[in-house]
Amino acid sequence: MKLFVLVSRVPFPLEKGDKLRAYHQIKQLSKDHEVHLCCLNDQAFNQEAQTELEKIANTVSIVQLSKWRIYLNVVIGLFGDLPLQVHYFYQRKANKEIQKLIKQFNPDHIYCQLIRTAEYVKELHQYKKTIDYMDAFSIGVDRRVSKSPLWKKWIMKSEARRLASYENIIFDYFDHHTIISKQDQQHLFHAKRDQIAIVANGVDTQYFSKNRLEQKHTLLFTGNMSYPPNIDCAEYLVHEVFPLVRANFPQATLCLAGANPHQKVKLLASVEGVTVTGWIEDIRTAYNSSKVFVAPMRIGTGLQNKLLEAMSMELPAITSAMANNALGAENEKAILIANDPATCADCIKRLLTNEELSQNIAKEGKKFVQKKYTWEGTSQILHKIIRSKV
Repeated sequence: MKLFVLVSRVPFPLEKGDKLRAYHQIKQLSKDHEVHLCCLNDQAFNQEAQTELEKIANTVSIVQLSKWRIYLNVVIGLFGDLPLQVHYFYQRKANKEIQKLIKQFNPDHIYCQLIRTAEYVKELHQYKKTIDYMDAFSIGVDRRVSKSPLWKKWIMKSEARRLASYENIIFDYFDHHTIISKQDQQHLFHAKRDQIAIVANGVDTQYFSKNRLEQKHTLLFTGNMSYPPNIDCAEYLVHEVFPLVRANFPQATLCLAGANPHQKVKLLASVEGVTVTGWIEDIRTAYNSSKVFVAPMRIGTGLQNKLLEAMSMELPAITSAMANNALGAENEKAILIANDPATCADCIKRLLTNEELSQNIAKEGKKFVQKKYTWEGTSQILHKIIRSKV
């Protein structure tokens, strides 16, 4: 079948969760469908990205968004009803280009990633359409309100309210709907939310496989370090968990590895024992040179790719109940769960002093992701949806 895929970012390099999801889904879908990939782009054109994407899609179009128009749209959007995220990504010029591409390609099915892209295709009733919510954005933004500075709280509250409304309204414009976890599905408010198909992320368990290097770091946390939930987790680890760990293990170190570290994250490098790496070409080196992976997420939504990667690398992992609700790993078997600093520090102590426990958690974690989280397996649900006659 002919499949038109519309994404809000160019899905390469793979430094963000939505890019990772889009890239691997497109790679799988291209095995059975003729895929035209259309990417919105608010960054400078990246020829390497275009080249890499042409390896996994039949054709690739990159639609450039005007920076000044983005800012103007967001300011205007403050006085409207649509979410600011929708205002950010929608431009009339881009819409004309996308409509032209769709008409030329004449797809059998249109697949949109994130509600950010929905405005471009919602009125195209002549085509079968699927929207990938990915996460429940409204809940993710709402959870960030309490962590936001006072001047920003009212904007975040308004955005959470707008997103909740838009997530509900946009449902009826699409034939099919997908989301990353049951937890996120239940955070949406549409009466038919149970009809939204759960399409989890996956992990390449062959690529992310153990090849231990010199143990440079005791603890590791990874992710896009400009993403607010990751910033919050990094600060929590450094200021509330790490001091408790150092009380028992004075030589312990913590590595914060990931692209685009926010200034708040960069400042954490001034704490003794803490390293902030920035972008790492091969993130496997960070996993392979660490003893324990720790990601006690407190805000945000969705399925944490970082946990899938760490577990696939046979690195014993610790997370919060909130993050594990999406993951679904068994506590004390494939993962350890900690919801407060003292419990998190105790879990770290147990893994560092009990080699048998550490190895068991690592091995069971690997088995868990191999069984439940492969891109081939999760993408089969998408294949069925696209082929559906309903």
